[in-house]
Amino acid sequence: MSLCGLNVSSGEAEESRRSDGGAPRDVPQRHRRSWVWNQFFVLEEYTGNEPLYVGKLHSDVDKGATSIFTIDENTGDIHATKRLDREAQAYYTLSAQAVDRITNLPVEPRSEFVVKVQDINDNEPKFLDGPYLAGVPEMSPLGTMVVQVAATDADDPTYGNSARVVYSIIHGQPYFSVEPKTGVIRTALPNMDRETRDQYVLVIQAKDMVGQMGGLSGTTSVTVTLTDVNDNPPRFPHKNYQYTVQESLPVQSVVARFKAADADIGSNAEMDYRIMDGDGPGQFNITTDEDSQDGVLLLLKPLDFETKSSFSLRIEATNRNIDSSFLSLGPFSDTTSVKVTVEDVNEPPVFAAPLSRMVVPEDARVGTSIGRVSAHDPDNINSAIRYSIDRNTDLERFFNVDALSGIISTAKPLDREANSVHNLTIFAIESQDPTQIGRGVALVTVQDINDNAPVFAIDYETLLCENTMPGQVIQTISAVDRDEPLKGHSFSFSLAAPIAVNLNFTLRDNRDNTASILTKRGGFQRREQPVYRLPVLIRDSGTPALSSTNTLSVRVCDCDADGVALSCGAIAYTSTGLSTGALMAILGCIVTLLGKISCFSGCFSE
Repeated sequence: MSLCGLNVSSGEAEESRRSDGGAPRDVPQRHRRSWVWNQFFVLEEYTGNEPLYVGKLHSDVDKGATSIFTIDENTGDIHATKRLDREAQAYYTLSAQAVDRITNLPVEPRSEFVVKVQDINDNEPKFLDGPYLAGVPEMSPLGTMVVQVAATDADDPTYGNSARVVYSIIHGQPYFSVEPKTGVIRTALPNMDRETRDQYVLVIQAKDMVGQMGGLSGTTSVTVTLTDVNDNPPRFPHKNYQYTVQESLPVQSVVARFKAADADIGSNAEMDYRIMDGDGPGQFNITTDEDSQDGVLLLLKPLDFETKSSFSLRIEATNRNIDSSFLSLGPFSDTTSVKVTVEDVNEPPVFAAPLSRMVVPEDARVGTSIGRVSAHDPDNINSAIRYSIDRNTDLERFFNVDALSGIISTAKPLDREANSVHNLTIFAIESQDPTQIGRGVALVTVQDINDNAPVFAIDYETLLCENTMPGQVIQTISAVDRDEPLKGHSFSFSLAAPIAVNLNFTLRDNRDNTASILTKRGGFQRREQPVYRLPVLIRDSGTPALSSTNTLSVRVCDCDADGVALSCGAIAYTSTGLSTGALMAILGCIVTLLGKISCFSGCFSE
């Protein structure tokens, strides 16, 4: 009988056991042999040169070994032949069986026993989530929680203190503390100020064996950032500011930029500016540059050194986002004084009236004064002014301006009908500095006089049917006049003498600036007179009145029954009584005679 080695399995015991052993039927039966063993323990991480003794298994004959454990056949001593790691495998299940030395057949069923790997403290705590980043608001009260750290230990938590961890702070005191059992980090000083220091790097240690001597430890870093709160009011670096600008500065230009300092950041440092009081109301406005939080002072109205040379303002800066928890640190605003000095510049002359309106009759004599322009130097120097006309606005030089007095006069005869308005640009030039030029406008309106007689509105073509009856209207006429009287035109019409007493036509003035031509008789004949010319006298209502005689041509026409003209004017006819054949013969003779005369003239010349 012998013990045929050991079979090793890890983890839990096998669920089924094989019982394929038993004595052969032809072999006398023996009493089942009892194994004498207890639960074995083997120390993990053993590194000695000799196999590690595990225990003794009592049997009559023991034989066999595994790759991890061996058994002495004679003594039943079990040894571990390899270094074991409890964290890799916590226990092993071994099986043993007795067999006949001669037949090598099992003499009794297989038996199992467990070898447990006994834990030692060979693993240090580890912070699997480290390093940590955390934040806590500045000015937080003492004991405010910042973050919780956690370390794990791979040793057996059910055996001894190898896996029992306590936390301590190695670096970061006296600002922060850590709870030994929970790893919760808290503030250890009240009211820490971000503006003094905004970041802390803590070193946290986790030590096993409940922190006792000989325990293993691990560390991690915790970076704590103090987040900003609005605990600082804005403050102007200076209580007085002075700026100088030229009086020529355009409206909406930036006059000055200044900033109230705020130790906070982000939205806690945002502020609004306003003008609390000062002289020159409405002269300036102030806004906030959202990128830089500067106060931007803008010009709203033009500056004039001669009128006002300086302005004094009171400016206030106020935080937009005020935390009610820190009102006791307020007020969250500050004020400063700003003085703006206006600097004089050499300005061009200024006209008393930018636009001067003048009126002149169109029959004014050359040299007639029509008005005066006036400009002055706005500077304290009060330089003398000289005037001139921009000839680009008076190309034909109708006007002159006196260089010293600014009196404008006519230089050429005017014609309202050619140009009724003259738009003159007048230059005012400083005598001491000719580069300083002011510009004004003189608008000269030419006043109408009655210097144009009325005429026919169009060239009339008047047709008269031969069968026209007496008293019939054959034409309605109207007139135009280049003049423009204030009260409008009023024309009168009549037939000029001596035709006024003719027997053929008459004229009727309609009193609406039109007139009608009527026949006095009927039975007009083209053969007798194909065209009649009627002199029509047209007079206007001006002072003095002007008139003109316009000729109306009346052509006599052959018309159909509806009065539509078929042919008008003279007709061809003969008064000799000769036939057409005779007339053709006479014409032939004349041609022959002319030919002979031409030949005779040529021969004579030779």
